[in-house]
Amino acid sequence: MASEQETLNRWRLVLGSFSKNHIAFSGTAGGETPEEGAQEEMDQSIHYMEMEEALDYLYLREYGEEQEIRSRDRKGGQGKSALTVPRWIERIRKLFPKQTVEVMERHALEKYDMTELLTDPEVMRKLEPNKDLLKTILTLKHMMKGEVLELARQVVKKVADELTRKLEQDVRRAFFGRIDRTSSSPVRSIRNLDIKKTIKNNLKNYDTEQQQIILKQVYFNARVKKYNKWRVIICVDESGSMLDSVIHSAVMAGIFAKLPMLDTKLVIFDTQVVDLSGYVDDPVETLMSIQLGGGTNIARALGYCEKLVEYPHRTLMVLVSDLYEGGDYKTMYGISKGIIESGAKLVVLTALDMEANPDYDKRAAAVLAEMGAHVGAMTPEQMANWIGGLL
Repeated sequence: MASEQETLNRWRLVLGSFSKNHIAFSGTAGGETPEEGAQEEMDQSIHYMEMEEALDYLYLREYGEEQEIRSRDRKGGQGKSALTVPRWIERIRKLFPKQTVEVMERHALEKYDMTELLTDPEVMRKLEPNKDLLKTILTLKHMMKGEVLELARQVVKKVADELTRKLEQDVRRAFFGRIDRTSSSPVRSIRNLDIKKTIKNNLKNYDTEQQQIILKQVYFNARVKKYNKWRVIICVDESGSMLDSVIHSAVMAGIFAKLPMLDTKLVIFDTQVVDLSGYVDDPVETLMSIQLGGGTNIARALGYCEKLVEYPHRTLMVLVSDLYEGGDYKTMYGISKGIIESGAKLVVLTALDMEANPDYDKRAAAVLAEMGAHVGAMTPEQMANWIGGLL
């Protein structure tokens, strides 16, 4: 019977408060004082009433402004005051699983335009930092000022740092050279253990009674560091459809900037071109500098990046774009051909994120591939492995 009531409670949540005259939450019928032993049932019904209030606060907006106002004026269970946005955030995080909360927050921002989520400092503090929130901040940061903007930067930093931690190890592994047996390393790894040197330098510590060598110092081989620098120019389309790729491009550029064998440049563009190379080691500054939307002029961006090429045979240009050119395709093809013929390597990534699901101009991709560009969608790990193998 309890299972049946649980099912009815869930149906009531699905159907909303409009069904209250037909389906009652467990323990709410008649408003009578619960008998001894029924307190748990009453607590459960109040729990569901609070869930319904939180759902109504958001989803009654589907029925227009009049219903939205009515939902704000409704009282919670046991005479609680009407919800406000900060209290709503607090309520849903208490009542629902984390994944459900993230979905509701996304619906609030994207579907119901509750931009107060990003203009109220109290609300911003309660939001869960994650990639979806980062994307929303980047889309709406022009609306933020003062304390809210500073809190938004903290969210951007936290999410960017988390992405960096996830990707940095894979990138560094892709760029590791062979073992260098001519020098020692402070990195203590069994793979790098220098057995001969360890034994030789510890022979003086031989214990005659125990008949064994006492190891007071263990030596490890260093790895070869290749400092024959390549210039990597990452040119990123900042149109709204490329937001996931923009985020990962900024993070990857920051990781590349730390590698001694690379000289990393970062350029973003729409119809205008912005060189962010001065901030390449700071993904937060990079991400907060982007202006999503607007047109797309790939030819102009490639023309600018072409000027950054100093030694073509040690230059890798990475164009991250869906290739929907707002300018002239012939000009884009001409500049691309010039880059390739100069000896520089041109990589065109139609998507750069964890899923690498591309949506791009297939005809333009085919033309560039025919010229000799490497065209495809990659995850950041695949990009690191590809570049590491190339260099």
